[in-house]
Amino acid sequence: EVQLVESGGGFVQPGGSLRLSCAASGFTSGYVIGWFRGSPGKERERVSYIGTSDSSKYYEDSVKGRFTISIDNAKNTMYLQMMNMKPEDSAVYYCAAAPGNYRGLQSIKLGPSYMHHWGKGVLVTVSE
Repeated sequence: EVQLVESGGGFVQPGGSLRLSCAASGFTSGYVIGWFRGSPGKERERVSYIGTSDSSKYYEDSVKGRFTISIDNAKNTMYLQMMNMKPEDSAVYYCAAAPGNYRGLQSIKLGPSYMHHWGKGVLVTVSE
């Protein structure tokens, strides 16, 4: 059974930084794992994801240059370092994953429906 456990949400002022973590278990081969975010009344939007097959990474335009995704394959843990945060980054951040040997993810837009597994979400609030 695949499980995704997130940690690291919280409150930060504009311009500040946070790091989210997602520990994955249960995968037996390659997969893509990343973050989507959502707010009440709004559809979840993709933020960033990474493929374990070639470590290719996707970033949504709104976070490029500010967020960095990485993965520690030995620990099966994925990280999202968020810097220069803005109030519009406030949302519930969900770790999501799907099995598959994805490659060249930097130009592939995956919607929420592609993700088979979801974490419970962590709240991120950016405010004065």
